[in-house]
Amino acid sequence: MIILRAILTMLLATVCVLPAPVQARTAQARIARMISPVATLQDVRIDLAWPSRASAGVMRLQARRLDAPGLDYHFQQLDWTCDLRRSGWSTWRCSGPVRAGRGASMDLSVDITERGVDASLARGTSRIAVQRRGDAPDLTRVDLTSIPLAWTRALLAQAWPEAQLKGGNGDARLQVTSSAAGVRVAGPLTLRGVALDTPDGRIAAEGLGGAFDLDLLLGPTDRVALRGALQGGEILFGTTYVALAGRRVGLDLDAEQRGACCWRLPRFDWRDGNLLAARGQLAFGPGLALRDIDVDLRSENLAGARDAYLSGWLGAAGMAGLELRGGLAAKLSVVAGRLERVDARLDSISARDPKGRFAFESLAGDAKYSADGPVRSGFSWKGGSVYGLAFGPASVPLTSAGGRLSLAHPVDVPMLGGRFSFDHLAIQPASTGQPALTEFGLTLERLDVAQVAKALGLPAFTGQLSGRIPSARYSSDTLVFDGGLSTQVFGGRIDVSALSMERPFGVAPTLGADIAIDDLDLASVTGVLGFGSITGLLDGRISALRLVDWQPVAFDASLRTDRRRGVRQRISQRAVQDLSSVGDNSLVSGLQAQLLGFFDDFGYSRIGIDCRLADGVCDMGGLAASGPNSFVIVRGAGIPRLSVIGINRRVDWQTLVERLVAVGKGETKAIVR
Repeated sequence: MIILRAILTMLLATVCVLPAPVQARTAQARIARMISPVATLQDVRIDLAWPSRASAGVMRLQARRLDAPGLDYHFQQLDWTCDLRRSGWSTWRCSGPVRAGRGASMDLSVDITERGVDASLARGTSRIAVQRRGDAPDLTRVDLTSIPLAWTRALLAQAWPEAQLKGGNGDARLQVTSSAAGVRVAGPLTLRGVALDTPDGRIAAEGLGGAFDLDLLLGPTDRVALRGALQGGEILFGTTYVALAGRRVGLDLDAEQRGACCWRLPRFDWRDGNLLAARGQLAFGPGLALRDIDVDLRSENLAGARDAYLSGWLGAAGMAGLELRGGLAAKLSVVAGRLERVDARLDSISARDPKGRFAFESLAGDAKYSADGPVRSGFSWKGGSVYGLAFGPASVPLTSAGGRLSLAHPVDVPMLGGRFSFDHLAIQPASTGQPALTEFGLTLERLDVAQVAKALGLPAFTGQLSGRIPSARYSSDTLVFDGGLSTQVFGGRIDVSALSMERPFGVAPTLGADIAIDDLDLASVTGVLGFGSITGLLDGRISALRLVDWQPVAFDASLRTDRRRGVRQRISQRAVQDLSSVGDNSLVSGLQAQLLGFFDDFGYSRIGIDCRLADGVCDMGGLAASGPNSFVIVRGAGIPRLSVIGINRRVDWQTLVERLVAVGKGETKAIVR
């Protein structure tokens, strides 16, 4: 459009110098500089060839450079050749190809009459029509038909330098006016298939369509007003991914920018049915980084809003596919990147992780956060689960002040025949240079281990699980616990300490812990595990345990029987075979080894087995070394006296797991010597 207006200025000057009637066969004009309100041309040359008594001539207009600094348009080697015709005294028409530099040519047609100028610039189905009238010299009417948005790249760069247009086209009927305040462009605008992105990939759009009334002012303060609707397409803004999926979404906004930075939206209104309604104000920093937010939003259909608006955030949090139901209304305020206020209303929200990591049923109530003075709120749920462990209803009272959201008092939650309690909980949102932080204390009381085992798909253990974690911290996707858990099971005790987790709800969650085992009744343990029959007491430790995606990748384990007065220590023939298998082709030795089949069980003095797992290999050990590569697992006692010897210290972990599974199925045999 800028090229067209500048050429019109040059053509008017050319017409003015033509004699009437035209007599000369040729004419030339050279102009060092031509200045219009919008553009400047330099080193202009006009050549006219008009045969005598001919009805038309040929005009060629060339300019070394065209600059429209207000809109950041710059072209070199402008060249237009057209057939110039005259009708009557004051009507002229010139039509022909025009190009700038090595760019593709377009067809430019100009009509000059007493009333003014009409012109069109076309390539294929794309067309720009321009109309100017002498009685309104500051007004230009522009009709755009199927214009590639790439033609507007320089104009967009004025408002958003980082944007890179990739595709799309549009129609418009615009009025362009120039004044001391700047250039104003106003009128209806239709967009189709808009595609763009930024060099850092943080902002992108694909397939966007829409119809708007546009009012744009480019000057010392740029201003934009849009009224209309988007139609289909996708938008990425940082972590937020918006999928319009063919829907018509109402959008009104006012935007302004003083100087080169930065844009603010004193008003916006987004209307997407019952999926999302949002209105308020926004302010951006350099690179369109959100700085200030003051917004009211509402969704009556979180199930639909998940795919339309939440998938980016859920995916980043490792919760892609989260099943949501219910509604949410919220007021949100952010000032200079600092969260100031949240006032959320939960309307029967249910959330269920498809991987079974957690679920909440019927969340309802209020959740309020304040960076300043205190506010109180509270919500409740009807039930839920964590990794298959079901819990019951609870009410959660909240208080917030000084940038922290906390429990107003401890919360008890019924769970698996017992209860767990949040003794305290405080959430501190992320701020400049500081990640979000959650701190809490947790108490478990008398959880039924049988129900825990069933929920986790473990053998049918019995007992109770209790423990207290006085303090835990979750930040930067890492959960660290102080204190520990204690389980009363199999007549003894299992203590878990040094517990930590990374990415607990993300990809490949990692768990670390130390486990201590004290006085477990071996008869109960082996009965549940299908490990033959062993009587006695078991102590042990599993140090530096590390699970990745809930599979062991490292630990240092040592298990030993604990000799106690009055406690029988017997091991069945089946258990001997099972221990032999675990010891990697272990052998049974002793004077009576050949008589093994004649006895149901045997006495023993001690049983011990070690495993240090690293790099997928278990470095095995036992009570003592029995040779360069062997070790004692069972040391016999009484008659018949036998020992179980492991004969390979390095065992592939997966092979060992398969043997343990075979043990549970009774598919093992010992090597007897």
